Amino acid sequence: MRQPTIRDVAERAGVSKSLVSLVLRGSDQVRPEKREAVLKAVRELGYRPNAAARSLSEQRTRTVGVLLNDLRNPWFVDLLDGLNSLLHDHGLHMLLGDARLNRRTGQDLARPFLDLQADGLVVVGTLPDPAALGAVAARIPVVVAGAREPVPSGVDVVAGDDEKGAGLVTEHLIGLGHRRIAHLAGYGAVGELRRRSFEAVTRAHGLADHALVEVGDMTEEGGFRAAVRLLSRPERPTAVAAVNDIAAVGVLSAAEELGLRVPHDLSVTGYDNTSISRLRHLWLTTVDNAGHEVGRRAARCLLDRLEGGGGEGRVRLASPTLEVRGTTAPPLAD
Repeated sequence: MRQPTIRDVAERAGVSKSLVSLVLRGSDQVRPEKREAVLKAVRELGYRPNAAARSLSEQRTRTVGVLLNDLRNPWFVDLLDGLNSLLHDHGLHMLLGDARLNRRTGQDLARPFLDLQADGLVVVGTLPDPAALGAVAARIPVVVAGAREPVPSGVDVVAGDDEKGAGLVTEHLIGLGHRRIAHLAGYGAVGELRRRSFEAVTRAHGLADHALVEVGDMTEEGGFRAAVRLLSRPERPTAVAAVNDIAAVGVLSAAEELGLRVPHDLSVTGYDNTSISRLRHLWLTTVDNAGHEVGRRAARCLLDRLEGGGGEGRVRLASPTLEVRGTTAPPLAD
């Protein structure tokens, strides 16, 4: 049976072949009724575009490389959902790569995407050497999402406002009446920004002498070990603000093992508002770091550069919000 062609779709929809091409490329220059007529014809005919032929004619593969630093972090799921939704609307497809695996095997992080002739690259999360992206950015558009390290000229950065978010959660704990507050810190520029904000807010409230910072590795196990150290102190904190939701789960486990009730004896907060924080038996107070919005903004930056936008890279920050749930409450009276 003969496969339907773009000419067949155009005839069925009563439009030109060029208009069908615009619709298939996700162009926003098509009137809604014409777009619907084309899409209806595509569905009725079972038409499938010839991706190889289109790539040759456009000199593009319509693929975007996505290099993910940590597949274990659930916050990146929301970011990828926002990223993919806008890319898909514009006829682009994601090729996902694992940066940790590439490092363990000694591979050039971006080389596979260049070999596959990806149209652009989105780097998600913190890379150990973001300066290495300069050589890639000289060939294809590059956007960094969810990290705050310095990047080469011409690379856009999209992330949540970590200083504002950490300030929100620290103000929340102080507003509840907590005075001995600990911050379970992380690494990289994101971890530094959140720690610095925690210290600034506690200092502004005259609580610097009572504020504690314990460094962790942003994992559940690291959060557990750090929390045991904090909660075993003679004057233990009455609240712990963890750098992310995963570390906060470790804090909750440590509190349970030490016989502390949350939030009766200890308030605990996370960061990122991942699916973990919304589990009913955890119901974690956390910061919504606008992961979906960060992903969509990263996609928009990449699309702008693919459409000819050049110049210096810019930093775009999405505004976080506080999600108050069941793990925070006023401290017990001394």
